[in-house]
Amino acid sequence: MKSRSLMESFNYAVSGIIYTLKTEKNMRIHFIISIAVIVLSLFFDFSRGEMLLLFFAISLVFITEMINTAIERTIDLITEDFHPLARVTKDIAAGGVLIAAINSLIVGYLLFFDRLNPYTNQILHKIKNSPIHLTFVALALVILVTIGIKTKFYRGKGTPFQGGIVSGHAAVSFCIATIISFEANNMLVSTLAFFMAILVGESRVEGRIHSLFEVISGALLGIIIGVLVFQIIG
Repeated sequence: MKSRSLMESFNYAVSGIIYTLKTEKNMRIHFIISIAVIVLSLFFDFSRGEMLLLFFAISLVFITEMINTAIERTIDLITEDFHPLARVTKDIAAGGVLIAAINSLIVGYLLFFDRLNPYTNQILHKIKNSPIHLTFVALALVILVTIGIKTKFYRGKGTPFQGGIVSGHAAVSFCIATIISFEANNMLVSTLAFFMAILVGESRVEGRIHSLFEVISGALLGIIIGVLVFQIIG
């Protein structure tokens, strides 16, 4: 069998994520909730350890849901007849998702309860996180929103990261350029950062992977999220 390149393996993996999002209602629910929780986390002074627990809990739910979907599709491929062991296997996989979901609820409760308590004033305070936290949150939001848009408008041609209504590379690169501009507070550094982002977008057009409109859409998405996180929220 021909060995896969790193990019091919990456595209196959993203295809699996998008397939699960398009076919599984629970995955879409998890996806929407995760975005809401990440946005909500911006308004609280989470430590690095707390942010790590939050992202781990979110990732664990996604992973178990995808494994559950893979097991269900495999069983459906092997047999269309009812079999008690097939049902048990699906139930076990679904139980794994349930455990991960309960774990995420517990983590969310422990992280947010005291901060959301109406008798405290913490909910009124804006985020006091360091720029490192803001950077990772901004990039995570860009990636999640990009995947969500690609899932919504993906038409099954090529691979999810080779085309689509927005350019993920442009979104991430322009978000990074926006973050650098806020942190550096230097015109030369900001200009160089956006110049590098423009080169990334130009390479997507030259490679005929994205149209100019898709690159501009991705650039605007990255800039808007970067500005919202660093200027308005931070």
